[in-house]
Amino acid sequence: MKALGSALFVIGILATLTGLIWVGQGTGYFPYPATSFMVAQTPWTYRGLALAIAGIISIVAGHRIRNSGAKGHS
Repeated sequence: MKALGSALFVIGILATLTGLIWVGQGTGYFPYPATSFMVAQTPWTYRGLALAIAGIISIVAGHRIRNSGAKGHS
């Protein structure tokens, strides 16, 4: 179960970072590369926000799964 929790945690971190980059590109705050089709495109802002939220949920779920076995087992 700890492997699943760790995997969810890592995937959540990657998803959150990717989502934040998409938000930055969609809003135009992170215009790299300058020729990217995502720069200043509102749909990428919303997609990035959704991915970042899913990533945060995955981080929380992974953290709970990894720590669920620790309670009550000394």
